[in-house]
Amino acid sequence: MQHKSLVQKLKYLEHVVAAICRKLYFLFPGDCFYLKLIYYLEMGKKLRLKNPKAFSEKLQWLKLYDRNPEYTKMVDKISAKRYVASMIGEKYIIPTLGVWDKVEDIEWETLPDKFVIKTSNGGGGGGVFICKDKSVLDIKSVSKKLNFALKSNIYQQYREWPYKNVKPRIIAEECLESEAETGLKDYKVFCCNGEPKLIKVNYDVETDYKSNWYTPLWEYMKGTTINDPSHEEIQIEKPQLLDELLDKARVLSKNIPFVRVDFYILPEGLKFGELTFYPGSGFEKFDPESFDEEIGSWIDLSKI
Repeated sequence: MQHKSLVQKLKYLEHVVAAICRKLYFLFPGDCFYLKLIYYLEMGKKLRLKNPKAFSEKLQWLKLYDRNPEYTKMVDKISAKRYVASMIGEKYIIPTLGVWDKVEDIEWETLPDKFVIKTSNGGGGGGVFICKDKSVLDIKSVSKKLNFALKSNIYQQYREWPYKNVKPRIIAEECLESEAETGLKDYKVFCCNGEPKLIKVNYDVETDYKSNWYTPLWEYMKGTTINDPSHEEIQIEKPQLLDELLDKARVLSKNIPFVRVDFYILPEGLKFGELTFYPGSGFEKFDPESFDEEIGSWIDLSKI
């Protein structure tokens, strides 16, 4: 029992040290050394860059060696909308309510009672704020958090280089809602070279955040991440628009070694969420660990 407690304390200490290193990112100019350090602290094992096997390892490799300049406009929350619209059509885009360079420029009075406001340079849900009732919105608090998010640097802290040249701005868009008991579902399609390989469904996102994993044929997958466990007792019904969702994901992921394509499904149809090249920045632990290896086997690095 004492041994287990000691191991847990050491793992927590490693996580704390990793967080400190990310705060002091400017002390680590070399991307390769930095990623090896953070990977070891977060994952508890060495990063194999010469012959990566696991999904988490290949994401680090892709950060270093797959630097297509097109990726920058694909992660920018503003330019991504234009890019996706040009690829699959405007009807899949969530309507924009406003774009501003500074928090001070936001025209709060013009925004509806319900809206979403976020920064263009955010990742992993950072810098996103959902307003369901503007009459009770603490504008001062949200403004402070938006200012903080504008100054965040995902490139430096996680070496996600596509964010390096993203201009920090603010965008407001319509708030999507669902009448389903599990709320609005976020369908995250993991794609390798234009082919969907699995779908992670996030639901109950505003109450008790949950996830389930499925194959493209909508077969439940038991593999999951430790911090985001799957719930086998809650099965998500196969969406009627699954074929369309997979088809659009193929278009958006064509000729890309790996990218996650996110969609929402509403009564009026699909709505694009975002494109993510490094889920969890490649520092998420899988359960079982073999699931990390399985997903990694789908990514072909030989063509880069």
